[in-house]
Amino acid sequence: MNDGLSIVFLIYDGLTPLDFVGPFEVLSRLPGARTTVAAPRRGEVSVAGGKLTLVADAAISNINAADVLVVPGGPGARTLMHDAAVTAWTRDIAAKARFVASICTGSLILGGAGLLKGEDATTHWAAKPLLEQWGAKPVDARIVERGNVFTAAGVSAGIDMALLLAARIAGDDVAKAIQLRIEYDPQPPFDCGSPAKAGTEIMRLARDLTG
Repeated sequence: MNDGLSIVFLIYDGLTPLDFVGPFEVLSRLPGARTTVAAPRRGEVSVAGGKLTLVADAAISNINAADVLVVPGGPGARTLMHDAAVTAWTRDIAAKARFVASICTGSLILGGAGLLKGEDATTHWAAKPLLEQWGAKPVDARIVERGNVFTAAGVSAGIDMALLLAARIAGDDVAKAIQLRIEYDPQPPFDCGSPAKAGTEIMRLARDLTG
């Protein structure tokens, strides 16, 4: 187990809330975890198309190191992957971190920072062509672990990834205890959570949904 484990979560305008909240719920329960929520600017961040507001504890310019860096996704990632300040900061923090993790299109920010070039990685199914533009090798997987870099597929996959990361940090039993504590025992009413299972009509509807 690790005392004083610093975990930094990047948030930004256009974030998908569950990309952040799911992994935060898991990783903040690690023994000794110290969490910081950072954004390009300290203060309120509008997420989910303006339907929800989060508050950043710090500006990224005030953070120069972390044991764990977590980069959630959302529509705003398509802008931040080209933001020189954000990608430079991500690259700098990642160089010193024990672990780096992305959820959904957060991988596009890692790609923009040059962290996925030549590496297998995953992201939301609709964003794989964008990920490939950064030199990554998109794969059909819910979680991809390559060295100390973890990428997770769309939204809900962040919880699974965070549990695997928790196991790498603190051991399987601690991760299992966190899973039990949050009663993460998914039993969805439909078996339609991937393009391979959805079918053409559901895929069309999914593409029409906002966010």
